[in-house]
Amino acid sequence: MNIRKCSISLFAGLIASILAISTAPAQQSSSRLDEIVTRGALRVGMTGDYKPFSYFDKTTDTFTGFDVDMAEALGKALGVKVEYVHTAWPQLMKDFEADKFDIAMGGVSITLDRQKKGYFSTPIMREGKTPIARCGDVAKYQTLEEIDRPGTRVITNPGGTNERFARAHIKAAEIKVYNDNVTIFDQIAKGDADLMMTDASETRYQQKLHPGVLCSVHPDQPFDFAEKAYWLQRDMALKAFVDQWLHLQTEDGSFKKLMAAWFE
Repeated sequence: MNIRKCSISLFAGLIASILAISTAPAQQSSSRLDEIVTRGALRVGMTGDYKPFSYFDKTTDTFTGFDVDMAEALGKALGVKVEYVHTAWPQLMKDFEADKFDIAMGGVSITLDRQKKGYFSTPIMREGKTPIARCGDVAKYQTLEEIDRPGTRVITNPGGTNERFARAHIKAAEIKVYNDNVTIFDQIAKGDADLMMTDASETRYQQKLHPGVLCSVHPDQPFDFAEKAYWLQRDMALKAFVDQWLHLQTEDGSFKKLMAAWFE
């Protein structure tokens, strides 16, 4: 009888284990995509200092820019409101790891360090680093060798891929770190710095904002290769949705229309 009772007990335990395993998926937490829909809000991290991707106006406490329009379109596709989380390039990684937002937008470049922490959407832009300088100095700064000379003042904003690129390639020239990425180009225009190396899209845009004063240096032939995308918390359901949304935005012309409004 003891043996029989033991066998029955073991059998019952086995059945309980099988049931626990079979019902485990139902007990797992929902995907982040489900959480966003349930929450009714998509939290979007933005620096607000990278025109034309994003700009934060302190007087009105609002964000504007290409990726703000894209964020609103994504929120509409999800059926939720968009909540903007103000971050900065030096703390972007920490804020992402602290789960302060679901997605980072606003001119975010794909890097392997960021890829380790989350997923990237389908790339939205392909470009690279190129100089922007006073128009009269464009011929002086065509190559990295011509830039990296004693006496040249290279200005950069801190904490992002611009500073990383400058420190990797500039050894003899001076590197000036300037904290305000909104007014940094005025430093070049005033003569307080000679050039900045940043993404080609930004140099083209700043050239439009400073006609005849600042000129983009060979933006069609950047020094390196880079892509911009949307940086997502690690959830395949959310990534699949964003990728499909981007695909539809491209196919129906919405993406091209927004690009023309902000970049042309």
